[in-house]
Amino acid sequence: MGSHRLVNVVDVEATCWEGAVPVGAVSEIIEIGLTVVDLAAGERVGRHRILVRPARSRVSAFCTELTGLTQAEVDSGVDFATACRLLGRDHAAGTRPWASWGDYDRKQFVRQCETTRTPYPFGRHHTNAKAVFTEAHALRRRPGMAQALAHAGLPLEGRHHRGEDDAWNIAALVLDLAGRDAWPPVADGPESP
Repeated sequence: MGSHRLVNVVDVEATCWEGAVPVGAVSEIIEIGLTVVDLAAGERVGRHRILVRPARSRVSAFCTELTGLTQAEVDSGVDFATACRLLGRDHAAGTRPWASWGDYDRKQFVRQCETTRTPYPFGRHHTNAKAVFTEAHALRRRPGMAQALAHAGLPLEGRHHRGEDDAWNIAALVLDLAGRDAWPPVADGPESP
């Protein structure tokens, strides 16, 4: 069985503000949650978290209220370039298919990699789990993660808007879709060792 049976489910949290973005600040990733799903076994086989120290913004009170993350906590994290290297080294991000809920996480990585001149850590096999879920359940609107869990009859485990917990919950939705034969297959290609 090829490595495409494993999927990295990724959810990021980024600096955010209730109102306008402070002058000179940009939204930056502060937490990368990653759950490894084994589609063949039908289970979550790894749960990981990388804290990322922002370089051009600070964690606002609003952001702490939303995510539970504080500036002091993310100050103990690694810089963004190191986080991207860790994704490749420890989680086969460049070769393993990956998924996120919606397209925000992928776009945030693309944007931040471009602005920091950091090599993009992921391979080309990305699946928007929200789109797959919406189609599989014949919904008219794309639901948020918490709504999707309720719709699928799955519990929300941990804290919503915490990357590690959200990746774990999204992984449960990926497995639910795979159990319904609704998860799109990834063909073996040059990126699968």
